[in-house]
Amino acid sequence: MKRSVGIASAAALALVLSACGGDTGTDTPADDDTGAAEETTEDAGDDEATTDEGTDDGEATTDEAPADSGLALPDLSGEELEVAAVWTGTEQERFTLVLNSFEEQTGASIQYTSTGDDIAPVLTPRVEGGNPPDVAFLPQPGLLNEFAGRDALQPVSADVEAAIDANYDTVWKDLGTVDGNLYGVWFKAANKSTIWYDVDAIDAAGVAEPATWDDLVANSQTISDSGVTPWSIAGADGWTLTDWFENVYLSQAGPEMYDQLTNHEIPWTDPSVEEALNTLAEIWGADGFVVDGALQLDFPTSVTTVFSAGEAAMVYEGDFVAGVISGETDAVVGETANFFPFPAVGDAPAVVGGGDVAVAFTDTEASMALMAYLASPEAAEIWVAEGGFTSPNKSVDTALYPDDLSRGIAEGLIAAGDAFRFDMSDQMPSAFGGTPGQGMWQDLTDFLADPTDVQGVMESLEANASAAYGR
Repeated sequence: MKRSVGIASAAALALVLSACGGDTGTDTPADDDTGAAEETTEDAGDDEATTDEGTDDGEATTDEAPADSGLALPDLSGEELEVAAVWTGTEQERFTLVLNSFEEQTGASIQYTSTGDDIAPVLTPRVEGGNPPDVAFLPQPGLLNEFAGRDALQPVSADVEAAIDANYDTVWKDLGTVDGNLYGVWFKAANKSTIWYDVDAIDAAGVAEPATWDDLVANSQTISDSGVTPWSIAGADGWTLTDWFENVYLSQAGPEMYDQLTNHEIPWTDPSVEEALNTLAEIWGADGFVVDGALQLDFPTSVTTVFSAGEAAMVYEGDFVAGVISGETDAVVGETANFFPFPAVGDAPAVVGGGDVAVAFTDTEASMALMAYLASPEAAEIWVAEGGFTSPNKSVDTALYPDDLSRGIAEGLIAAGDAFRFDMSDQMPSAFGGTPGQGMWQDLTDFLADPTDVQGVMESLEANASAAYGR
């Protein structure tokens, strides 16, 4: 379906997103948003693209796995494992299919514990009490660093590391490593460099998909001139504003500067921050560009403002926007609602994302076998085929994604390779990067309220970051 005004169809967007990996770089309200796009998907097969590279386990017996699995899993008959994660509802049901496959191939028995969104308060007392789950999925690198710093995590075995080396780009291995020890397998991901739009509003304005930030600003003016407010922004949820900043900063300043700012190795008064804030102000501060009352809009309402109320043409957030569109509006994803990649602000587009990392609290044959399985394409492909899931595993057969839209989102994330960057604020101390009403969330909310106060916002960001980092 090719729009007459040049907006790419979902199929074309798959190719566009795949090409976005040149020089690229959540705070989501935890990870539960990342799988919300499930309504756009349907069943597909899951076993045709499995490989055996990097997944052989020296202590395994190959006759225990099905002949076509490509994995060498041990016989774990009688072994029991507990796995904890934030997923509930449909996400839990689909993840359970992954665990069921592991049980069938090994004879192990797995108990799944859902922690809900607040996983840290659930896990911390269990770790301190010496009763952690065997494997847990953490929605932030900061939590991985925290538990590793307490010596609560077990470094992965050589077989798990081999599977990671075979199936992931180096950036994902680095994100799972603390002080030289590899602890994590990144299993689930979110592409947070997508802008969603009302197709009818964009068609009526007669604008084409933007390749650059300047194009996006120009399109916004054209849409405004057509009588429609260009942007719905969730100003009541500070995490959405951090994602805006991160996409601009990563593309404009580059991955190395992004890493330095993330680690507070450069101050928030650096000229690169000033440039990014001034860039954001070209949209946030332009007359008629942002829907009235943006400071009172939470994330779901920012989406329905576009696709139900028709009060704006576009909303920025990650791939999980599709789930809100499908679940809370009458718009049809891929038809009346669509997306394009966050355009290049600097020399190349950015890809910022989030995800869930599997870590082991126990060092047993069973827990390490499960970690190796989670690092395989076979495990990911089970959930991929069910929908509502994006895998950072580059060996996954993307043909198994049930539609062009979800495939394009996944291919964009994979194409970014080592230039992909994890959500900046998710890597920071929570007092600065992850707490409502303070730190980065509040400072950018203040900036949305007054995009002229660049200097004041930079100074506040630096003061708050210094306090959170202890320097």
